Amino acid sequence: MENGTSPVLLQLEGLMVPPSSRSLVFLSLLLSHVFIVGSNLGVVALVWSEHALHQPMYLLMCQLAVNEVMNNLAVVPRILWDMLLPVHRRLIPLGACVTQAFAVHMYGWNIHAILILMMTVFSLGLGFLLVSGLLGLSLRLTRCRSFIPAPYCSNASLFRLSCQNTFINNVYGITYTVVLLTGSIGTVVLTYGFITVACLTTRSRSLNRKALQTCSSHLLLYLIVLFSGLSVIALHRYPEYEDYRKMTSILFNVIPAVLNPFIYAFQCREIYQSLRRVFKRLRIDK
Repeated sequence: MENGTSPVLLQLEGLMVPPSSRSLVFLSLLLSHVFIVGSNLGVVALVWSEHALHQPMYLLMCQLAVNEVMNNLAVVPRILWDMLLPVHRRLIPLGACVTQAFAVHMYGWNIHAILILMMTVFSLGLGFLLVSGLLGLSLRLTRCRSFIPAPYCSNASLFRLSCQNTFINNVYGITYTVVLLTGSIGTVVLTYGFITVACLTTRSRSLNRKALQTCSSHLLLYLIVLFSGLSVIALHRYPEYEDYRKMTSILFNVIPAVLNPFIYAFQCREIYQSLRRVFKRLRIDK
């Protein structure tokens, strides 16, 4: 398959772990995936069923939860399946690889848009166009390789299959990353600057306490997402740390999704009260 034609099937390296640790890693990743899907869908169901939670802040939680679930369904099951196969049988159709890469990059765009409170139809459409352009530039290249040394598909893994000049791809990718991170970080800095000024000028302790509780949860989750993503980007520049990059890329898809229900949802008093009402109704029904 190492020729000038475009292969129908690509070979994923997958997650490489020592045989002695494979069962433990597989079980840990499987349990994390089940928890991510169950807990985040639970948050969505709770907000949907409780009228008191039909507020913008809880809509933000639902957007985060849905985004995490969709990304994990696109990435983690494939990694788990490949762990059950030898490397030479970890084959993926080109179309499925492109779809997975699209889901991964849309996840990165959407989570920043959600966390800076800019998740609108316009931002979703803009992300769709930018990510489509990112992958479109990679698909135009003639592929001379079929092996992807990564746990899952991404834009970088796709254009590196080509033996052609990828200068345009690199420029577009760097520009996309700079625009995304500059807009995200700049918006967060400005927003928290205004919030800080408002808190310093008001004398309401209860208002300041509520702002601190809400903002601390939001800021902590944002920093986790930001530094996870920056770690993956930085490690791309150092081939000698390839194994660390692969593990970090998986953690980027798992850690924020696992922590999201704890950091954001379960710190809110209204969530606790709604959960208590739900469990109380369940006990009464029994």
